[in-house]
Amino acid sequence: MTMATMSAISPSVDTAAVKAIRQFNRFYTRQIGALDPYLGSDMSLTDVRLLYELAHRETAVASEIGRDLGLDAGYMSRILRRFESAGWLTREPHARDARQSVLRLTEAGHAAFAPLQQKSRDEAAALLGSLAPAQRQQLVQAMGTMQSLLDPAAPPPKPQAAVLRDPAPGDIGWVVQQHGEIYAREYGWDSSFEALVAQIAGEFLQKFQPEWERCWIAELNGERMGSIFVVRKSAAVAQLRLLILSPAARGLGLGGKLVDECIAFARLKGYRKMVLWTNSGLTAARSIYARRGFQLTGSELHESYGKQLMGETWELRL
Repeated sequence: MTMATMSAISPSVDTAAVKAIRQFNRFYTRQIGALDPYLGSDMSLTDVRLLYELAHRETAVASEIGRDLGLDAGYMSRILRRFESAGWLTREPHARDARQSVLRLTEAGHAAFAPLQQKSRDEAAALLGSLAPAQRQQLVQAMGTMQSLLDPAAPPPKPQAAVLRDPAPGDIGWVVQQHGEIYAREYGWDSSFEALVAQIAGEFLQKFQPEWERCWIAELNGERMGSIFVVRKSAAVAQLRLLILSPAARGLGLGGKLVDECIAFARLKGYRKMVLWTNSGLTAARSIYARRGFQLTGSELHESYGKQLMGETWELRL
């Protein structure tokens, strides 16, 4: 820090605090590799940030993205032209403003972005992996405190529209992990339930019939939030399996959206009935099924996952 810079600091600000901020900035940029080629690619941090916005905005307009990211219009225009040249981006006329274009990533653009997003997730998970659960929560709360103190007037982030997509490598493992963690934490089920989910998920991958079966992964703001599966039980019967929602996704109608996708797919494929098996204590899921016309057709006490449970069979005529 030069003498000129030191003299510009308000007398009310402790110079030790200024040094602490600068030391943290140096530490964190090194910790997340911000000074290295971003995520091991040949793109800059700005390139990848812009790709993220294009991938996750329902309506992407250049002027809005540039304002939100604080990008110079000329600089952003050059990046967008580069994306277009690579076949990653298309432009469509804006329905309400002829001066604007709606920007959309092509399949090639999504394919270029997907591995970068996954690597970003993996690196964030690796940072948290060495911490105990309580320490992770403490870190997340501290980051939220920093953000609210430094930008108190900023409104909370607007939730993006949920995206339902096909599974990518690593997603099925995430489904198993979510079932194991959530059911252990919220219902006290033991690891035998996670083993069952791993078996079901493994069979889906090994015996997958793409003409008759589907899996959807739900994303919100680029983060995995839920899943659901349709598997072929017989030529006339589809089975709904492995509906799961992360706690952060609850109350947004995402569970119903996933079930609706399953029903629509089953009807499109000519199935005459959809069945599912659940337990009486899973009230939120049971409510979703009942609102869509599923009928409870049988129940039976069983001892599983370290608990005494009431298993239920539900059916929907298609």
